[in-house]
Amino acid sequence: MRKIPTLFRRNPDQPALITREVHPDCQWVLDGEGTPTRKLDGTCMGYFPALHGEVRVHGAVRSDEVSEPGDLTGVWLARREVKRGQTAPGGFVLEEADPVTGKAVGWVPAEQSPFHRYFAEALPRIGCSPYFGTYELCGPKVNGNPEHFAIHCLIRHQDAERLKSVPRDFDGLLDWLLTSCNWEGVVWHHPDGRMAKLKVRDALAYVKAQDEVATA
Repeated sequence: MRKIPTLFRRNPDQPALITREVHPDCQWVLDGEGTPTRKLDGTCMGYFPALHGEVRVHGAVRSDEVSEPGDLTGVWLARREVKRGQTAPGGFVLEEADPVTGKAVGWVPAEQSPFHRYFAEALPRIGCSPYFGTYELCGPKVNGNPEHFAIHCLIRHQDAERLKSVPRDFDGLLDWLLTSCNWEGVVWHHPDGRMAKLKVRDALAYVKAQDEVATA
């Protein structure tokens, strides 16, 4: 799963602030396309196919590539960000690199995650044959448990709660995020696999900045 773009462009001088300009890769959201879902607030894990030990995080394995049952396996990885100047850890699988910030986003073996203990607790609860894809690990010991889970769980992103009556315009979205959204934010899923996101904290930062300008 590549980094999900924020629905609205960020201010190049203040990256923490969004602008009213839609991100060019996300116009489809304002056009009414895609399904809005709850943005889960935990830590990202991924279950990916590995063909002869080579992990495929960018796409599925074609059926004609598998000749024997033992050719294809599944591996669990944990999301990892490597900042400019840092050395990538062993086993790092690159997902994408940002030439502007120098950050690289990718995956490391699940065993390297600081949350591996809680991942191991959650894994049996999804059954013995998980779907390939990305999951959110949530629970009492994960990032302060903002989702208020009683136990550690893995939620497939594709199965996240679908939301109704989410506005598609800038002002409507900010008002909805600040008055009706009691979680991290919203993620839109396009049928072709594209995604877009907007967080409550983006709305809060924008409104605070506007208030500061008005009172200056």
